[in-house]
Amino acid sequence: MSEPEQGPEQPQLYLLTPPVFDLSTFPDQLASVLDAYDIACMRLSLATHDEDRIARAADACRAVAHARDVAIVVTDHTGLAERLGLDGVHLSNAKQSVRDARKALGPDAIVGSYCGASRHDGLSAGEAGADYVAFGPITPFGDVAAAEDDLFQWWSDVVEVPVVAEGGLSKESIARLAPITDFFAIGEEIWTADDPVAAFAALTAPIA
Repeated sequence: MSEPEQGPEQPQLYLLTPPVFDLSTFPDQLASVLDAYDIACMRLSLATHDEDRIARAADACRAVAHARDVAIVVTDHTGLAERLGLDGVHLSNAKQSVRDARKALGPDAIVGSYCGASRHDGLSAGEAGADYVAFGPITPFGDVAAAEDDLFQWWSDVVEVPVVAEGGLSKESIARLAPITDFFAIGEEIWTADDPVAAFAALTAPIA
């Protein structure tokens, strides 16, 4: 994942796959979104832990992404990333070791870490060598606290490691966070729509 080319005022877009998808139809949907928008990176973010299913999904998505020069990472499965020809790993729990992932994948791989709403976890991940940290959800979900705007403001003011906003994004939150966020990670916000390309356009209108 490259750092934003025009500074935090122009955040880049990071695409997440749905947790479950049909391999007979999803690659075409994915291609439509990648052809319509400038995506900096995409994440294979599946609900399953079945390595065979992950491998089949990775093969299909990697072909679509790499044909368009889009980097692709996988959630948590550091051991599969290199074997499947992916560009890195996204660690979904801040307690997972960024250093171990970096050692396993090498200096050129993308290693990111989801840190919830914890400034401490974000700093620890950044100090361990993460290429980015992700905070969220932006909208509260169940008993999970939201990552507040002041966390992104503080991070933008103090820390150089790129920051990703993800989880329950809306057009309003994107407009609000755009000046203080490097990347927006967008996934189920569009994949549950009948037309993901149109849903993506509506959601990202504030930064279009």
